[in-house]
Amino acid sequence: MNLVDWDFAVTVGSRIAGPGPDVSPDEAAAAVIELREGAERSTPLVRDFTGLHTEAGTAPVLVVDRTGWLRANADGFATILSPVVDRLVEKKGPPSAFAEAFGSRVTGAEVGLMLGFLSSKVLGQFDPFHDPHGRLLLVAPNIVHVEREIGADPTDFRLWVCLHEETHRVQFTANPWLGPHLLAQMHAVADTIEPSALLDGLRRGAEVLRGGNGSVLDLVSTPEQKEILDRVTGVMSLLEGHADVVMDGVGPTVIPSVAEIRTKFNQRRKGAGSLDKLVRRLLGLDAKMAQYRDGAVFVRHVVDKVGMDDFNAVWSGPETLPSKAEISDPDTWVARVL
Repeated sequence: MNLVDWDFAVTVGSRIAGPGPDVSPDEAAAAVIELREGAERSTPLVRDFTGLHTEAGTAPVLVVDRTGWLRANADGFATILSPVVDRLVEKKGPPSAFAEAFGSRVTGAEVGLMLGFLSSKVLGQFDPFHDPHGRLLLVAPNIVHVEREIGADPTDFRLWVCLHEETHRVQFTANPWLGPHLLAQMHAVADTIEPSALLDGLRRGAEVLRGGNGSVLDLVSTPEQKEILDRVTGVMSLLEGHADVVMDGVGPTVIPSVAEIRTKFNQRRKGAGSLDKLVRRLLGLDAKMAQYRDGAVFVRHVVDKVGMDDFNAVWSGPETLPSKAEISDPDTWVARVL
């Protein structure tokens, strides 16, 4: 059965997202080429800085438009939510054709609203749930929009974005257990939420985008759910913090205007109505967003204390990943793992 009409969600999201900035065919082609080259150039830079080794081309690089990003994320959400669908069918049996078509279309519209907004903001993303090894998505129109908005040198800014996103690709492809582990955590969260509550949460998220109140995290209330969410927060904090450290470590050696880009980009994040503020409101992550920023503090502290080689013990397996609490107290992780 279909809990969400994903095709309709993509259609709705594409209408909301819009095509992006005006660019000539030549400008668009040049941006695509430069982003692909930037991703390829970033691979050895990330490997040398981190000590993580992966085969070139293990996960493909796709330079996409907003609709391409929407489709990829619709596919990812469908994968994550599959346990909910299976449990619903097992519990209540398959719905009538009319109920399935009508209900999934309504939910698809709500999901499309959220994904459509996000698709106009995201610069890049590593999709670890795409078989067999994941894929790296670079959203060309959004990258061009931001580089124009902050007055950045296009070549420098595109390589800067590629460094961050390529770090995620290396994280997952150098550690093949990481993607399945993260998917298992996502499935565990989804599996503890009742389908009716999940649908309410999706609609609540859409209402927040329209100016309403609420939080998707209102769905997470049991001790079991909170424990799983804390594990996911710890992993995501590590991944994002590590990528920021790599970006800031490698950037000055290959990007002449990196300091100016970082300053302008950070200032943009503080702007009223920015994606950062919206996501905090939508997901109820005012406190938890600090955990993501603390990820970089965690990585820098551990690397300064023990060096990059010993820090890389963090990638040994699920048991060596930092907990949410250890992200805020890196010495506790050092004592436990090293």
